[in-house]
Amino acid sequence: IAGDLTRHYFTKNTLIHNCIIPDMPKKPVILSIETSLDDTCAAVTCGIRVLSNVVSSQTSYHASWGGTVPDIAKRLHKEWLPKVVERALWQAGDPTLNALAITIGPGLAPSLEQGIAYCQFLATQSPLPIIAVNHMEGHLLSSFAQTRSGTRGLPTPLYPALGFLISGGHTQLVLMHGLGDYTLLGETLDDAAGEAYDKVARLLLLGYPGGPILADMATRGTPRYPLPEPMTTRQDLNFSFSGLKTAARQYLERKKPELTREFVQDFAASFQQAVFKHLMKRFHRAIDLYSPKMILLGGGVVNNVALRTLTRSVVTEYGLPVYFPTNKKLITDNAAMIGVSASFKFARGEFTPPDQLDRLPNLNFDKGSSPL
Repeated sequence: IAGDLTRHYFTKNTLIHNCIIPDMPKKPVILSIETSLDDTCAAVTCGIRVLSNVVSSQTSYHASWGGTVPDIAKRLHKEWLPKVVERALWQAGDPTLNALAITIGPGLAPSLEQGIAYCQFLATQSPLPIIAVNHMEGHLLSSFAQTRSGTRGLPTPLYPALGFLISGGHTQLVLMHGLGDYTLLGETLDDAAGEAYDKVARLLLLGYPGGPILADMATRGTPRYPLPEPMTTRQDLNFSFSGLKTAARQYLERKKPELTREFVQDFAASFQQAVFKHLMKRFHRAIDLYSPKMILLGGGVVNNVALRTLTRSVVTEYGLPVYFPTNKKLITDNAAMIGVSASFKFARGEFTPPDQLDRLPNLNFDKGSSPL
């Protein structure tokens, strides 16, 4: 189940770990594993410094199916994890570890299961404590991550902070009172923003994953098609994108337009405009209601340059600082953000016995970002 290098590493370091764990270092070195969907990820962090961050994407294996196939994802995670972990350890310079961290949810159950099983196996090779991490808390704290040399990343945090998490599986507004202390203010009631992008991209025959392609097309088009902004009469902080997706599908079925480059660009721009209006209306409302002192953006959709630009312009109106992860690899699913979250949990002594680890595919902030 483990490669030779991983087995050698854990055997070599067992006695050292026995001495270090009780000392509770302020900047623990943590090996983290993330397998919540279809990226096989491992990273080594020292406190919030990222020593290595390895991501092995399964996208090409799922492309012909038009979406993530659970059985394929599970098999590839099981096959790839040993090598991905070895690479993360090697790139980090063979460090002495203080703990293991693992994503337990939310996510695809079979994928989560493989990451947890491998983490449990590693725990049998060395008496390292295990830290269970909420995938979305990882995205929330991804802006805290620093480079290997300790540069960039977030300056002194200000609370309360407003987290705006926009990904393929989630769209959430989270009020952060402090590390590990969160209130979920609003979330999608159906499709997430990233999921809606992918589904509309499929209607436009843009391939898989089509969301990033659609976002790029949108920057080149003019929003000339009548797509409705969702939930205009509701005053809460929740989101909904299924109606917008349905409106896009019905328009295409009714008009049967030729999918020329110009049409696709303009239709993409129309769709993105409706999405942005919906996102920003809730974002404005959350700031007005809760008066945060800083804004944190996280999740894969934050890769959208137009979205980052729009968010900055909104935040400027309020005179608030806004922070994004320092590079694209920290925006999409990765294990370094899990390590950053785990470093704070390490300081609070939030460890989970290996036999109590369980996948929680529907884990949410309201159910506890530190559930175990």
